Amino acid sequence: MKDVTPLTDGWTLRHDEAPLPAQVPGCVHTDLYAAGIIPDPCIGLNEPEVAWVGKRSWTYATSLGHGSGHERTDLVFDGLDTAATITLDGRELGSTRNMHRGYRFDVTGAAGVLEVDFTSAYDEAEAVRALTGNRPNVYPEPSQYIRKMACNFGWDWGPTLVTAGIWRPVRLEHWSTARIASVRPVVTVEEGAGRVEVRLLVERTAGGRGRGLVAAATVAGVHAEVAFEGDEAVLRLDVEDARLWWPRGYGEQPLYRLDVELRDAGGVLDTWERRVGFRTVELDRSSDEHGSGFTIVVNGVRIFARGVNWIPDDVFPSRITPERYRARLRQAADANVDLVRVWGGGIYEDDAFYDACDELGLMVWQDFLFACSAYPEEQPLRGEVEAEARDNVVRLMPHPSLVLWNGNNENLWGFRDWGWEPELAGDSWGEGYYLGLLPRLVAELDPTRPYAAGSPWSGSWEHHPNDPAHGTYHSWEVWNRQDYAEYRADVPRFVAEFGWQAPPAMATLRRALPGEELAPDSPGMLHHQKAEDGNGKLDRGVARHFELPENDFDRWHYLTQVVQARAVAAGIEHWRSHWPVCAGTVVWQLNDCWPVSSWSAIDGDGRPKPLYHELRRVYADRLLTLQPDDGGSPVLAVINQSGAEWRTSVTLRRLEADGTTVHRGVHEVTVGPRSVLRLPVPVELVPAEQSAKEFVVADADGLRALHFPVADKDFAYPRPEYDVTVEAVAGKGDTVDVVVSAHTLLRDLLLQADRLDPRAAADQGLRTLLPGEQARFRVTGCGPVDAKRARAALFCADAR
Repeated sequence: MKDVTPLTDGWTLRHDEAPLPAQVPGCVHTDLYAAGIIPDPCIGLNEPEVAWVGKRSWTYATSLGHGSGHERTDLVFDGLDTAATITLDGRELGSTRNMHRGYRFDVTGAAGVLEVDFTSAYDEAEAVRALTGNRPNVYPEPSQYIRKMACNFGWDWGPTLVTAGIWRPVRLEHWSTARIASVRPVVTVEEGAGRVEVRLLVERTAGGRGRGLVAAATVAGVHAEVAFEGDEAVLRLDVEDARLWWPRGYGEQPLYRLDVELRDAGGVLDTWERRVGFRTVELDRSSDEHGSGFTIVVNGVRIFARGVNWIPDDVFPSRITPERYRARLRQAADANVDLVRVWGGGIYEDDAFYDACDELGLMVWQDFLFACSAYPEEQPLRGEVEAEARDNVVRLMPHPSLVLWNGNNENLWGFRDWGWEPELAGDSWGEGYYLGLLPRLVAELDPTRPYAAGSPWSGSWEHHPNDPAHGTYHSWEVWNRQDYAEYRADVPRFVAEFGWQAPPAMATLRRALPGEELAPDSPGMLHHQKAEDGNGKLDRGVARHFELPENDFDRWHYLTQVVQARAVAAGIEHWRSHWPVCAGTVVWQLNDCWPVSSWSAIDGDGRPKPLYHELRRVYADRLLTLQPDDGGSPVLAVINQSGAEWRTSVTLRRLEADGTTVHRGVHEVTVGPRSVLRLPVPVELVPAEQSAKEFVVADADGLRALHFPVADKDFAYPRPEYDVTVEAVAGKGDTVDVVVSAHTLLRDLLLQADRLDPRAAADQGLRTLLPGEQARFRVTGCGPVDAKRARAALFCADAR
C-alpha cells in the first residue's frame, strides 16, 4: 500500500541573509512578516514598502531523509509559486513555471538537502516576453507572460504583492508496482438511473510493468471490478433510482462517496476517494425573437442564476483555510445566492472550496485563468496552458456543483473594443485557447459539462462580444459614467458582471488605517482605493441622489454604502422582472482579498456591507418590485422563483411624505412556479410626475417595494423622528435587540453594528419604516449596549 509522508516541518527561507523559519504551505511575504522583517502589507501605506519582495529570488530548503522499503519514492508538490528550480543533494530534479498545476519528481533512494529556488516572477515574465513579444494588457504589470495568479500584479480592487513560495502541500509518496495516476469519474443520469464511468490511469514501476492489476470501484452500494495489464482501465457503475443533486432552492444535495482501489495479487496498492453527485447540466443558447439566450438548465429545470463573482479571498491564498472557505460560502448561501463564478484572474480554488459548494448547493462557474490581457499562444506558455487545464479539469470534475467551464474573462471583448487588434498586428492573443484548445480539452476530459468561450461572449464573431441580446453581458458603463437607473435601459440575456463600489465597514477601516483621520481623500483611503477615479465615481453616484456631504465622513461613508446597495438592487430587480428573457445576474463581487473600497458585498475583514443584506432580499425566491415603465409610471412585478404557486394579496398605497394615505388598493394575484407577473399600477395610485411629496408602497407577505418619483435630495422628507430601545436577549449575553420605533418616514434606516463593537454584527441591513412602524435589529457580539450608543450607530437617508 502506498505510504505518504507530509513535508510541512523544518523548512527555511533565505536570500543571502541567514535562513529564516518558513511555513509550508505558505509564501515569502507571510514568512517575512512572521519574522518581523516586513510590515503587514495590507495595513496603511505599507504595500509599496514591500514591493522589493516580489523582485528578488528566494530559496526554500529542508533536509530530506529516505527510509522507505518501497520500489519508488516521489516528491510531490501540489503547488509552486511560480518559476522554480528543485534540487536534492545538489542534483537538479527539474524546474517549474506554473502556479496552477502540480509537479512530481522521482527521488527514489535519494536524501540530503532539498532546495526550491524561486526566480522573481518579474524576471520569468520578462524572459517569456523576450521570446514571444509584447501583448496588450489592461494593467501595466506583466501578468500574461507567466502562469500565475494574475491579480498578484495588482487589480482595480487589489494590491500589487507578487508572491513566491510553496503555496500548496508537499509530500513524499512511497509506492511499489503501480499507483493511481488519475481518476476521471464521468457522471451521467438517464431516465432516473445514474451512471459513473470511472476512467482510471495508472503509473507503474519498472518491476510492475506487465503485471496483472485489478481496479475496483464502489458507489452507492454498487461495486465493479476489472482486471487489466496496461496503464488504463474503465469501470461502469449503474445506480438505479439515484437521488439527484440540485442547486440550493431547487431540492436537496445528496452526495455519494466514490471509492476506487488498485490492487495486485499481493493486496491493495493505492486508493482514491471523492464524493460525486448525480445531476444533468445543459446550457441553452438557442435563438429566439430576443436574440440568443444563455440559460443554465439543471436536471431539466431552467434556472434564473442568482450569482456572485468570487475573487481569491486573501492576497496570500495559502492563508485561506477550509473553515474560511466554508464561512464565506455559507454567507453567500445565506444571501440566497445559488451560483458562484470563480473569476479568471485568480486561482483554481482548493478542493475545500468546491466541497463546500457541493454541500451548500452553490453552482460553480469556473473560469480558466485568463483575464483582461492578450496572451501569447507560443511556447513556453502553450504547453503550460494545456498541462494546467488538464490537471484542473480532472481534479475538479468529480464536483457536482461545477456546472460550467468558461474560457476567459473579457479578453474576446478586449480584442474587439480596447484597441488590441491594431497593436497585435497579427500576433497570437489567446483566441486559439478560447475557441480551440480549451473546448477540445473539455470535450475530451469532461464531456458532461458545457463550455463557454468567454465572458462576455455573444456566441460567435457574428455579434459584438458584449452584445446584450446574445449570450453573456458585462454591464460596466453604468458604474463608470451613468446613474444606476440606467440598468433599466435594456434586458440582457445573462448579466455576468455588474456592480457598484462602496468602502468597507467602519471597523475594517479603523483596523486597516490605524491612527488616520478618516476622510474620503485621506492618504490611507486613497491608497486603499485602486479603481481609476474610484472616489470620483463614488461621489458622482451619491450626488445624483443626495446632497454630497462636506467634512462629514460618517455621512459620506453611509451614503456610499446606501447607493451601492440601491444600485445593485435596481439592476437585479429589473432583470429578474424580465425572466425568462434574462436568465441570470452575477454581481461583481462577493468578497475582497484585503481591506479596500471595492464592489464587494463582504469586505476584506469578512464584514457584510448593506449590499450583502440587499442581496438576501433581491435574491429571495419571492420578490416584489416597482419598476418604472417607459413613461416613468410604476409597474408592479411579482416574482416567484420557488417551485410552488404563489397566491397573495398585494396592498398598494399612495402616500404623502408624512405617511398619510392618499389612496389604497388591494390586488389578489396568483403567480405560477418559476415565473413573473407584471401589472401596471392603477392610475389612481400613481403620484403626479416628479412629485416631491408622494410615493408608492407595495406590501405582500412581509415583502415591500417602494417607488419615489424623484431623487432623495428633491423629496420633501420630514425631519426623522424615532425612539430607540435596547432589549437584552435571554440567555445570550453578547446579543441584544435594538428596537427602532418610527414617528416619521425613515428611508433606508441602517444600524452599523460594528460601531458598537468591532465583533458585532446585525441580522439585517437597510430598512424603510413608515410612521408607526417598528424595526428590530438583532445584534450579536456586542455585549451591553444602551439606547444612546445604539442611536449613535443608526443612520437614515432622510437625515437633516
